[in-house]
Amino acid sequence: MFTVTTVNVNGLRAAGKKGFLPWLAATGADVVCLQEVRAEPGQLPAELRAPDGWHVVHAPAETKGRAGVSLLSRREPERVRVGFGSPEFDRSGRYVEIDLPGVTVASLYLPSGEVGTERQDEKYRFMAQFLVHLGELRQKAAADGREVLVCGDWNIAPAPADLKNWKANTEKSGFLPEERAWLARVFDEAGYVDVVRALHPATEGPYSWWSYRGKAFDNDAGWRIDLVCASPGIAARAVAARVERAASYAERWSDHAPVTVEFDVP
Repeated sequence: MFTVTTVNVNGLRAAGKKGFLPWLAATGADVVCLQEVRAEPGQLPAELRAPDGWHVVHAPAETKGRAGVSLLSRREPERVRVGFGSPEFDRSGRYVEIDLPGVTVASLYLPSGEVGTERQDEKYRFMAQFLVHLGELRQKAAADGREVLVCGDWNIAPAPADLKNWKANTEKSGFLPEERAWLARVFDEAGYVDVVRALHPATEGPYSWWSYRGKAFDNDAGWRIDLVCASPGIAARAVAARVERAASYAERWSDHAPVTVEFDVP
């Protein structure tokens, strides 16, 4: 089996104090994709910067204390790429990819946006450029006989089944019609598969993010925005997908939960 987990840690240093390290020690994942690390490698204690048993790639944001993505792999990567060829976004701590035997795995933190602000404009610019990269990445991988996994916080819920209160959020960033239309292009034009939805086609959720406000977690009023998007070949070999939801509010170490997918590949 080949197992991949993605999780937005909402600040790795904070998560490290709340339970991330015991979780990491117990995980059976071969690759862990982290988002919103919010730290330079030198700011992280050794057990977070370079945990035993892992090859780690950090891609911090140029803006201190913002964004940041990382990849942890049991096997040493054959190649590392930070960014996707965008002068605007390559130093923003939003994308890193590694090559392992037969598969490219990427960690993505897509901008969250806010309607009516420059943040939403930035999100749309990122989306436009990133869609081009996704298409090129899959085409090149196919030519090389490789598969692709783009895992992370996509900050878009694909459909009404992917958030609890969808009717109240149709005019909010993360569930705007134009955002969902773009994500549909990722699937229909670029040819990726939303693996969790493919394995759970008739369910609401499973949600992976819950606001810290109110009783969103206790009421399971969440969003499914942490996606594992795969090229069709490896997507067809996905055998299990789960959200590692904490047993209680007090046991959470992020406002997101890890999303784990198992593939029947060596």
